[in-house]
Amino acid sequence: MANVEAHITAHITGTVWKIEVAVGDAIDEGDTVVVLESMKMEMPVEAEDEGTVREVRCQEGQAVNEGDTLVVLE
Repeated sequence: MANVEAHITAHITGTVWKIEVAVGDAIDEGDTVVVLESMKMEMPVEAEDEGTVREVRCQEGQAVNEGDTLVVLE
């Protein structure tokens, strides 16, 4: 059976304020993976699935758009 990827995407346009995970981390559904800042408010981005972090596709301070992939799980 092939590994299934899950992409965690930005739900708002903003700036990556803090990355809470690293490649190899095991995370559960509901865990905060990234915190975005938009209009001086901090918004957590939570995992919708459990898995292991395969890729972090953003950096702190980076501007992201709604729908951009931030983290890939396997």
